[in-house]
Amino acid sequence: MTATVKNMLLNIGPSHPAMHGVIRLITELEGEEVVKVEAEIGYLHRAFEKSCENSSWNQSIPYTDRLNYVSPLINNFGYCGAVEKLLDIDITERCKYIRVIMSEISRITDHLTCIAASAMELGAMTAFLYLMKAREYLYDIVEEVTGARLTISYGRIGGLKGDLPQDIREKLEAALVKCEKEIYQVDKLLTRNRIFVDRTRDVGILTEESALSYAINGPLGRSAGINYDVRKAFPYFAYDRIDFDVPLGERGDNYDRYLVRMEEMRQSIRIIRQAMKDIPGGPINVDSEGKVLSSTELVDEAKLGHTDGFVGVTSKVEPTLEGSERPFHNRVMTDDKRVALPNKGDTYGNIEGLMNHFKLIMSSHGIQPEKGDTYFPVEAANGELGFYVVSDGKDRPYRVRVRPPCFFAMAGLHTMLEGYMVADIVATFGSINMIAGELDR
Repeated sequence: MTATVKNMLLNIGPSHPAMHGVIRLITELEGEEVVKVEAEIGYLHRAFEKSCENSSWNQSIPYTDRLNYVSPLINNFGYCGAVEKLLDIDITERCKYIRVIMSEISRITDHLTCIAASAMELGAMTAFLYLMKAREYLYDIVEEVTGARLTISYGRIGGLKGDLPQDIREKLEAALVKCEKEIYQVDKLLTRNRIFVDRTRDVGILTEESALSYAINGPLGRSAGINYDVRKAFPYFAYDRIDFDVPLGERGDNYDRYLVRMEEMRQSIRIIRQAMKDIPGGPINVDSEGKVLSSTELVDEAKLGHTDGFVGVTSKVEPTLEGSERPFHNRVMTDDKRVALPNKGDTYGNIEGLMNHFKLIMSSHGIQPEKGDTYFPVEAANGELGFYVVSDGKDRPYRVRVRPPCFFAMAGLHTMLEGYMVADIVATFGSINMIAGELDR
């Protein structure tokens, strides 16, 4: 009698700490070998695109924060860039550089999270702690600039919520130096670590042909040798004026994906430093002879009627509000009244500013692009993130369609898991950096 071999079906997820969100993998196993994998998605579907259709053009910006919530700034700027292209608006030079700087900070925080979580799932807890510490340094910068750490809503159609705080240059450079130190420590811990290399080298291979057939790009595609980066192929913002390299892998395995992301972080730091050096319109210094009061002190004194001598007094606000003051407004916002809210000084100080403000936020008014459609891609942490927007001439989008890079990576995931061992599933899945908010939308 011949023995009958029966394969076993094993569910991995959706309630599993290594699923990096909410995902279900239905695996067919022959012993310890993975024979077939089917990925089931949709557990975090929030109707992002439909929600945009029921919101004004600016009200859709916070929804983009919730796509890839590990690098939300890139999502913000991608959507704003699409609407600006539809409106044929050119943002200021300073705004372009700030968007580059904040996008690259987001890219680093995303890669830090991916490598840290993947390393921890292979037992490298120390590497996880080093990289999370590095991420905190950058999150502090993001919080100082935007007022939040994850759901930042910093982008605006035509510009930004506010300019950079005046003392951000020194703080950002200090954060980058500390971040480099932590990346170097992890490089020493992992890159030539025998256990880590054995668990990742020649495992989870994605061939160049498979990457192309599934339209996979970003770090996954580049690790397979595909030399495509939106920042180089279709430069946007100020990337055409910045010198940086695009790292490529050879084998397309988990180890190459790790190396590509490590080098991309170094290149992002290089981009940030160049952008900070070349950014136009430096800090505006307070008149040394003028009296400076904190905003809270100014309000308290005014409530008591102690307003003598307040003419010409400069108010010192919280760091996250510094960039929204009148002197900074025109440096980061277009002067196109179709989209740009006036600064608060004009809104509360003159009738023209008040009328402009209300015209932009009242229902059935606001931003109203002419009928048409456009597509605007940016290089997100996981690859090409594109926004296709359609206008029917009204104050809210007729259609918003997003190209999430995670979606295509998940479509090709089975090719990276089949033929390998059960123990390799978590390592390979972690190297994809699937973010469920972006995948399911």
